[in-house]
Amino acid sequence: MALTTALITGASSGIGYEISKLLAEQGHDLVLVARREEHLHQFAASLRKDFAIEVRVIAIDITQLEKIDRLYDTLRKENIPVDILVNNAGLGVWGAFTANDTDAEINQIQLNITALTYLTKLFATDMVKRGLGKILNIASVAGFMPSPYMAVYNASKAYVVSFSEALRVELKGTGVSVTVSCPGPTASEFHQTAGTDNLKLLKLLPAMSCEQVARVSVAGMHKRKALVVPGVINRVMTLLPRIAPRWLVAFTLKLIFKPPKR
Repeated sequence: MALTTALITGASSGIGYEISKLLAEQGHDLVLVARREEHLHQFAASLRKDFAIEVRVIAIDITQLEKIDRLYDTLRKENIPVDILVNNAGLGVWGAFTANDTDAEINQIQLNITALTYLTKLFATDMVKRGLGKILNIASVAGFMPSPYMAVYNASKAYVVSFSEALRVELKGTGVSVTVSCPGPTASEFHQTAGTDNLKLLKLLPAMSCEQVARVSVAGMHKRKALVVPGVINRVMTLLPRIAPRWLVAFTLKLIFKPPKR
């Protein structure tokens, strides 16, 4: 049985946008999920035109779990089984933990951890029943290292890495694979949204394009790999925290992410 329908969260921009294009190019029907409805409809129209596929647009805020319930129920009523789940939506909050807005930090956890877990729970259960499916979780090299001023974000991505690796082993033999992709710095809206786009030391790190990250990530998912780290430099970055003392890694990242004095 061929995989037919892919659901992608955070599909309106960045890595999610490029993953959606790539899966459309490969002939998969799509369910595009993000908050920006107008962007999604414009994107969906171009995909239908270019690739002659079915595209369903669902504009919701997945930090609200009842919205995920409605998404799931809608797809079941419309008889749209999700064969590929791409948990891409995520955000970062930068700054001193004690000074950051509490609601923003909690919202970050809701999106990066809770929504991802709930979506996986719902759709992985159906995949196991059908004996077929692929799950791609987008984490980050940040998941391998503790970072002052990005403490909650890095911790949330560490969760995604650990959760994905554990679930992969748990689902072995069911026909359902779990792949986690850990990009490094990427030329997307992420740093602008997080507020880290003007950090001088961060700018020195080479950034991959969203298209490059998408291609490596999707290829790894189709090969049913456990872990994908796009880019040689990023692979080195994931190894260093395993070799160097963690306090030294945290201190180095403190220098990179420390807010400038005003």
